[in-house]
Formats: sequence, C-alpha cells, structure tokens
Amino acid sequence: MSRLVPRSSAWRGEALRTNLWLVPTGEVLCAVALFAGSYTIDRAAYRGEIALPAWLISGSADSARQILTAIAAAMITVVGVVFSITVVALTLASTQFGPRMLRNFVRDRVTQLTLGTFVATFFYAILVLISIAPGPHGEFVPNLSVTLTLLLTAADLGILILFINHIAKMIQLPEVIASIARDLSSAIEASIPSSPGTVLKRGASAPEMLRRLEDSGGLVRAESSGYLQFVRLDTLMGIASRTNSVIRLVHRPGHFVLEGHPLATVWPPEAAPRVARSLDRAHLTGPHRTLAQDLAFAIDQLVEIAIRALSPAVNDTFTALTCIDWLADGLCKVCAQWNPVTLHRDRGGRLRVITVAVSDTRLIDRAFEKIRQAGRGMPAVMIRQLDALSKILAYATTEDQRRALRAQAQMILRSCEESVSEESDRADVRRAFEALGWPAANTTEHPAPGDPPALAPVPAADADRSGELGRGPEHGHSR
Repeated sequence: MSRLVPRSSAWRGEALRTNLWLVPTGEVLCAVALFAGSYTIDRAAYRGEIALPAWLISGSADSARQILTAIAAAMITVVGVVFSITVVALTLASTQFGPRMLRNFVRDRVTQLTLGTFVATFFYAILVLISIAPGPHGEFVPNLSVTLTLLLTAADLGILILFINHIAKMIQLPEVIASIARDLSSAIEASIPSSPGTVLKRGASAPEMLRRLEDSGGLVRAESSGYLQFVRLDTLMGIASRTNSVIRLVHRPGHFVLEGHPLATVWPPEAAPRVARSLDRAHLTGPHRTLAQDLAFAIDQLVEIAIRALSPAVNDTFTALTCIDWLADGLCKVCAQWNPVTLHRDRGGRLRVITVAVSDTRLIDRAFEKIRQAGRGMPAVMIRQLDALSKILAYATTEDQRRALRAQAQMILRSCEESVSEESDRADVRRAFEALGWPAANTTEHPAPGDPPALAPVPAADADRSGELGRGPEHGHSR
C-alpha cells in the first residue's frame, strides 16, 4: 500500500518527544538495570567466586560512602543548574520567538538527554551507597559499582559541556529558524504520497458523492473543543467500511473545532449515528497545533517570528529576511512536490473517506501576506520577498501556483508605491519585480491580453479551507 498520511505512530512519537520526563525516566531505568548487573558482580567477588581487575577503585566502606555522597550531592546540584538553564532558555524563547516556539525547545533531545543523564547518575550513586552494608566477611564494598559511578560522573562532565554549547547555539535566532525550516521540510516529505499506482474505482463518483453529502448527508458533531491535531485515516477507513458509508471531514489538522459544531458529514444519513459513536477514536484534539499533519503550522511559525522581528518594539529586519529565505526554501518544495490526497478508497475501489487539505496556493498566501503587511514601508523586506517569489516561480508546476505568486508580487509592488516615499527605493523594488518577468507598468492596471488574471481575494472565513476536496491523486487503502 502506498503511503497516504503520517500514521498514528508518527503522532505518538511526536507526543512522546514533546515532554521532559520520558528520556529521564528511561535513563533512570537503565541506571537501575546497570546497578543490578554491577551489584551482582560485586556480590560474587565479595563471596570469592570471581576476581575483579586490580585497576578498580578499592578502599574502605567509609571511603566509598564519602565518594558516593559527594557525587550524589554534586549531581543533584547540577540537575538544578541544568533545569534553571532550561527555564531561562524557555523564557527567552517565549519572549523573543513567541509562545508557540516553546514546544520546539521542550522537544530538544540534548536537553532531555542532559537532564536524564544527571538524574540517572544521581539515582545510581544512591543505589550504590545504600548497598554498602556489613557482611560475614567484613563490610561489603561494591568496588565495581563505585568505579562505574566515577566513570558516569566523568561522562556527565562531557555531557554538561555539550549541553552548554548546545543551549548557546539553540537560542540563536538563525538556528531556531533553521530548525523550524527542517521540520517544515520533514512534514512536506512525510505527506508526499508514494507510487499511487492504478486505483480501482467502483460505486458513485467523487462529484456525485459530494453532491449527495451536500444535499442529504448526516451530520456528526464534535464532542469537545480544541485544535484538530491528528486524523487517524486507517481508523476512519475501518469505520466507513464497517458502516458501509462515506465520511467527509469538515476540518483538517490545524483547524479549531468547536464542541457541538459539525465535524463530518456521512452518507447515507442513517449511518451517521453509528459513525458518531466511533469517530472520536479517529481524531485527536488538543490545546495547541502540532506538525504531525499540519503543514501550515511550520509556515505560521516562521511568519510569526518574522512579524515579531518587524514590529516597532523589536525592529530586527535581518531576522525577518532570514525567515523569508527559509520560507522560500519550503515553498519551493511545496510547489514541486505538494499534491495532497483527499479521496481515499477501500480495496474494492469504493470511495470511503474525503479529507480536507490546505492548497499549495493557500500556503503561498500564508507565507507572504502577513509579512507583506508588517513590512510596509520597508524596501529591504519587499525586495527579499520578490527575490523569494522569483526562486519559487522556478519550481511552480501549475498555473494556479503562478497566478498566486504573481498576485503576491503585484501586492508587494502596490504596497511599495503606497508606503515608500523615496523614489530610488521604489525603483529598486520595481527592478526586483521586473526580474520576475512581468512588467511593472501593468501591475496596477488591467492585465494585458494573454496574461493570467490576478487572483481574487479569498474571503477570510474560507481562506483556510481553500484546499479543493476533489483534487489530487486518489489512493486505495489496505482496509
């Protein structure tokens, strides 16, 4: 079966990664397992069953207790320092990059690894400390375990240096922006269908089924409010097959769902009650958006950083230019590769699920509109946006994409004419516009014959839903 959308495992992986407890917990369990092994060996050596190497640390029980107590105290102190540094980094991220960037810092593996390593070493030192006890052959001193504690401490020092270096790099704006751009590229690659092959089609056609759903489809309403974070397509296909129905989703991941509002429509309508009882298992909602299936979220994150940088309180034009560069990189991939699947058929070729996808033209609009509005009167921002449009245009594969790119270029040029007072600056912007291959003289007039028409503005209520349900490849499904 071809890949359709990220599976539930992708969502679970993202949910497990975005916390500060999973990695430390795993490392503590590893420390317990390591202690069990070293303690067993130390006990065997104490009974005289085996001989330990001479290079292991040896000494009295009191010496071992002093070493372990000092290490345990130092480890818990450093854990507090690491936690403090993490909180400072999160505070800086929330202030400078916006509260939605906090998840990017919380999911950072180096931070989780550092916290976990120090907590695990502390826990291991405590276990070794309490294992020292009187015995029939004198006091039991776990020499191997004490030596391993010192080795773990040495490793912790290396990890601490790595952590400080990593934090110093991670809070730099270019690094934050580049990491979000990498997430965007990963989300694009994960959503590309692979080798759809020949799709068997039976039953009603997609246009006919859409008409039935509009005219007489049964409504399924949302049972809770929140952002739609993930849609389990496999579960949806199973529900539709069991109820012999067609399910059309009203929302895509990233939309805010209101309790009691329509979540899906079902045909035939008599199947709606049975679908409603099972539909909650196919949707995950929460208080925030995620990247698992929401490609627009990564674009919105970059746009948010850019418009914060362009605000009068910050006035950091170069950060905005960096965001524009990375947005161009992501949109080049979107124009060349983005072809979302919205019609999903079962093995028999019958249409079962109709999903909603954000269109490539809407992604272009999201990437440019707010930055253009925030950058009025700033020729540097306008020129960089026009340069980005020129790069994206080279990857455009459809006339709709070209029209969307031209519309954005025209709006940038009009904004320049209205807000930039210096003629030489306006001339620079015009030259950047003309580099796209369109004459600047026609941008504020009617298009010349043969030119693609300018895009009509998308109504605000429908702007996020401009992904066309019937477009894109169709896929069969394993169920």
